[in-house]
Amino acid sequence: MSTDLTPIPVNPAALPVPRGYSHGTLSGNTLYLGGQTALDKDMRIVPGTIVDQFRQAFSNVLTTLSEAGGVPSDLVSITLYLTDIPDYQAHGREIGQVWRELAGPAYPAMAGIGTTALWQPEALIEILGVAVIPTERLQRP
Repeated sequence: MSTDLTPIPVNPAALPVPRGYSHGTLSGNTLYLGGQTALDKDMRIVPGTIVDQFRQAFSNVLTTLSEAGGVPSDLVSITLYLTDIPDYQAHGREIGQVWRELAGPAYPAMAGIGTTALWQPEALIEILGVAVIPTERLQRP
């Protein structure tokens, strides 16, 4: 385990340039993954359904995780903020398929929280997470 707990921002070049936040913050071996909506590289929310937005938002989370040397099995906690819980539930099977495609069969501790709005008005979902990355794979930006 890394003993240096100095927070280090993790901002992959593949994601939009952050202003006033970081995509992730690494402290020791723990990566705190900032909330990700379905923003594409051009800072636009991808159009489509909750499944489409889940795919983009979770891909953004995984991009930040990878930047620090992490893999999906390093995720220990995920929180989903949803503007329409019934819509998410109605598409749960499809969302689960996307999860398994991108992250494999393991699931970390998870919570789903309903909210009236997210930062971007057209966003349907925001994903926040925490990962613990083994020292041998850890990459400090």
